[in-house]
Amino acid sequence: MPTWNTGATTTEAAAATDVVSLRRRVAAGAIGVFVHWFDWAAYAYLAGTVATVFFPAEDSTTGLLAVFGVFAVSFGIRPIGAMVFGPLGDRIGRKRTLSLVIFLMSGATLTIGLLPGYGTIGIAAPVLLLVLRLVQGFAAGGEFGSAASFLAESAPRRRRGFGVSWLEVGSLLGFLAGSFVFLLLSAGLDEAQLTSWGWRIPFLVSAPLGVIGFVIRNKIEDTPEYQALEASGTVPRSPVRELFRSEKRRLLQAAGLMTAMHVPFYMVLTYLVTYETDHLGRSSDSAALLSTVISLLGLVLVPAFGYLSDRVGRKAVFVGATVALLVLSAPAFLLMRTGSAGTWVAGLLLGVVLAAILGTYAVWSAEIFPTRTRQSGLSIAYNVTAALFAGTVPYLMTVLISATGSTLVPGFYMMLFAVGGLVAALSLKETAGSPLLRPEDVSAPAAPDMPEGTAEEVPGRAPAR
Repeated sequence: MPTWNTGATTTEAAAATDVVSLRRRVAAGAIGVFVHWFDWAAYAYLAGTVATVFFPAEDSTTGLLAVFGVFAVSFGIRPIGAMVFGPLGDRIGRKRTLSLVIFLMSGATLTIGLLPGYGTIGIAAPVLLLVLRLVQGFAAGGEFGSAASFLAESAPRRRRGFGVSWLEVGSLLGFLAGSFVFLLLSAGLDEAQLTSWGWRIPFLVSAPLGVIGFVIRNKIEDTPEYQALEASGTVPRSPVRELFRSEKRRLLQAAGLMTAMHVPFYMVLTYLVTYETDHLGRSSDSAALLSTVISLLGLVLVPAFGYLSDRVGRKAVFVGATVALLVLSAPAFLLMRTGSAGTWVAGLLLGVVLAAILGTYAVWSAEIFPTRTRQSGLSIAYNVTAALFAGTVPYLMTVLISATGSTLVPGFYMMLFAVGGLVAALSLKETAGSPLLRPEDVSAPAAPDMPEGTAEEVPGRAPAR
């Protein structure tokens, strides 16, 4: 967990209390994305086994396609979850929606782990699987906006980029943990054991993780900014209407930043494994190892780039990253053709660029929205772009490579979204160190500047810790 210097405290004991409180708030924000990505990785890696358990055994290909279809539908429902939980968080607070979404996600995941298979209850098995995946996707639609708003509003102003970057550390850790559990199951169980009961373990494991997350989130206070809205009586009644009436430009800008993250994220960390095995003839073990190393690299680099953005600005880091993505994407996929060493060099270069984007896009997106509509804006921009551009990456790459015969298509595709992210970034002002509470958020004066290293105060209320 990060340690921040809270220099505004008057005693060492108070400083220690602040550090513990900040760590708890970071854990509260990051644990939900950890649980979500743990489940995502487990479901993706166990797709073949899940197909065997929940669909008729006569046609394994049809079963596998059905499993991935259920996976895609859970992506498609996320914008609906965003339209519910985003405005809800702007109306009732970040803390309550954080608790609600992790409760729904973990409850649905646990129930999947307890579901009887097709051989026991017939057609009801895939129907129930679909329903539960829809619940997971619906809840996931509220996770990013709630967590990003909460972390941005909880972190000290001069350490905000570093603080919010832990949201993506949580997602990378969840992805790695899901992959690790799958590797343990594959190494320790035979196919019959995996199909009989082993596949349930990752889904059941997520239940205590969800309980821990729910308890942590339920015990924290809401953010100082949201408490200021409550204290001034200016909590918005219709944040979505307000968002689309007054913040359309910011919504599009945030969407541009997010698509520049979504596409390379899914390309580098998920599709690259398929690309290496199907188009470069690499072994699946080697491809999976590269993906794991890139994720481990991200655990170190993402908070480092978040910290750097606090020092030199969001724009400098993000623009530099998108320019690098624009310049390196096609050459990287060309380099992969030269052999295993070239694949590793290219993959690691793309991993560094991705880490720079991951370290800055969330905090910058959070800072451009006013407090009144922050969670709505983040939730809608993130989940609409995810549904349109993230989940479609593997399918589109397969279709486009087949249609064009060019294995450089993924590089050109990333270049397209690098341009979109660059345009959005250049249209934005620098926001590092700026107060999140603005005059238009409350009737009282905007929050005064605080000494570096402290969370900003809000009108009429001391900072919540």
